[in-house]
Amino acid sequence: MTILQAKNLSLGDVHRLFGFQRQYNSSFTNLLSLEPLTEFEKQELVQIGNDFDNYLIEGKVSEVLINFLTIFPLMRLAGFYRFPIKISLEENIADILVEDEDKRITGRMDILAINKSNRTPDYPYFWVLVIESKNSSIDISEGLPQLLTYAYENLKSQKSVWGLVTNGRSYQFVYILQGNPPTYQLMPELNLMETQRAVQLLQVLKAICQM
Repeated sequence: MTILQAKNLSLGDVHRLFGFQRQYNSSFTNLLSLEPLTEFEKQELVQIGNDFDNYLIEGKVSEVLINFLTIFPLMRLAGFYRFPIKISLEENIADILVEDEDKRITGRMDILAINKSNRTPDYPYFWVLVIESKNSSIDISEGLPQLLTYAYENLKSQKSVWGLVTNGRSYQFVYILQGNPPTYQLMPELNLMETQRAVQLLQVLKAICQM
């Protein structure tokens, strides 16, 4: 049996191994209810952007720093640190077996947000959001194969899950759905450094957290 690392898979590999089909969705409001931000939230959002920019002008920002400077503050502001949501870091995925090709896929998620309410033996923790971060010099599309791989196995226990790929500046949300074949919808790309798209970024995170 061949063992593959999720981080080494291409998007073509993921489409072939799991049968994913790509779709495009031009509007978040088709799926989420976006609420206006408070003045405090807007001010905090500007501060997060400024903090990141201070590092960005010095050169490449690592994945770890991107998480500390942008992802963690944004998730706190959006409500992800409050019960029943819990955050897991560097979580190993269950090995994914692709029997037709005699392959086993392993990997580790950067950040996973789960809802810990109403769990039963037949109802596992609900995945709310899976996040894959890359350093600031990498295009966000590079993280999409990993994100889809991590979400694939969990689609057996829930109908859909939200994913997010980011390099700190750009943010690509992905709505991943169970089905035959499974599909993923690429949402409009958002940007922390542009005021209106940064506002929508936080609105989307808040809406996903409140689902």
